[in-house]
Amino acid sequence: MMMSLKNVLVGMGCALLLMAGCKSNAQLPTGFIPENINNAVAQYTLQTNTIEASGKVLNPGYINNKGDVVYVTYEDWRSGFYPGSVWYLYALTGDEKWRLLAEKYTEALEEVQHLTWHHDVGFMVGSSYLNGLRFAQKEAYKDVIVQAAKSLSTRFRPAAGIIQSWNTDGGWQAKRGWKCPVIIDNMMNLELLFEATQLSGDSSFYDIAVSHADKTLANHFRADASSFHVVDYDPETGEVRSHQTAQGYAHESAWARGQAWALFGYTMCYRYTHNPLYLEQAKKIYDFIFSHNNLPGDLVPYWDFDALNIPNEPRDASTAAIIASALYEMSTHEKESKYKETADEIMKSLSSPAYRAQVGSNGNFILMHSVGSIPHQSEIDVPLNYADYYYLEALVRKRDLEK
Repeated sequence: MMMSLKNVLVGMGCALLLMAGCKSNAQLPTGFIPENINNAVAQYTLQTNTIEASGKVLNPGYINNKGDVVYVTYEDWRSGFYPGSVWYLYALTGDEKWRLLAEKYTEALEEVQHLTWHHDVGFMVGSSYLNGLRFAQKEAYKDVIVQAAKSLSTRFRPAAGIIQSWNTDGGWQAKRGWKCPVIIDNMMNLELLFEATQLSGDSSFYDIAVSHADKTLANHFRADASSFHVVDYDPETGEVRSHQTAQGYAHESAWARGQAWALFGYTMCYRYTHNPLYLEQAKKIYDFIFSHNNLPGDLVPYWDFDALNIPNEPRDASTAAIIASALYEMSTHEKESKYKETADEIMKSLSSPAYRAQVGSNGNFILMHSVGSIPHQSEIDVPLNYADYYYLEALVRKRDLEK
């Protein structure tokens, strides 16, 4: 008798899950969260098997236009996301295998704590070392986190009250005429500073984070609560020199991932400060995103809300994953049910075959269809390690909310 296509696919899925250490289909829990945990375990088992077989500590970043997995160096802004994803697998499963791998991949980033030319040490150390402290009580990680916060603090420009994002003495940034560019993404690095104050008792980290959040609130947003990507400051006077973009469609457009960073950033800042202005800003950003005429019905945004050829523009699953994770946290601060309900709808879309790759495909990343930077013609419609990271973070938060 010929097997149905459905049975063939089920059999294939079971075989792949067996590779990930699941003994039989009968032993697999059912439901949205367990099913997505099992899928992630299967994909990342294949990915980590590849890394371990190489004899090196590799850091998968994305897939290039040739279809090859590109491994990023420890200095790359994305270097913490893969170790962070492995930490989330440990948090989701309790399997010691993932803890040991997460420690190994995290500790390969030790030198990141000393980077001072990099504003993204918050991303890099926060997703790796900070998660290790949270999930495995790795006391030795505290010193790394505090030192990374010291390194990030060297980029604070007191006259402007902000943390400078990019240096302007080399690369494509040197061609823009900027003096002290600040990107909305930098809101995400403030968590490192807040945590460093809690760990060290040094309030200077907290003060820098609040100053940056306040200046960004004052200067980065339009009347409709959408965010510019780049604000260039005069570092000596604090004057705003220009509002521009680097990764969006146009200076006046709403680059989708920038809106996600802003939503997540102010929700996170409220967690540490309880400043109602931060939560209010997050709510305004939510309203902008989810009332926008160009937001697709599945809630996975186009790469820019104002891109020229919508609906024939690439979607960005990484943006959707960041938003979902932020909204699960927002739902803990606000009684309105819409924030969690919206996050659930996003996760439902991301976990569908339209965005979640079949096990064994997609370079063994979980999510398909993300966008790095279209203006730079870089990482267009490919998997990105930070899309997986925020998807898994959202899965952890959803699970914790529903316990």
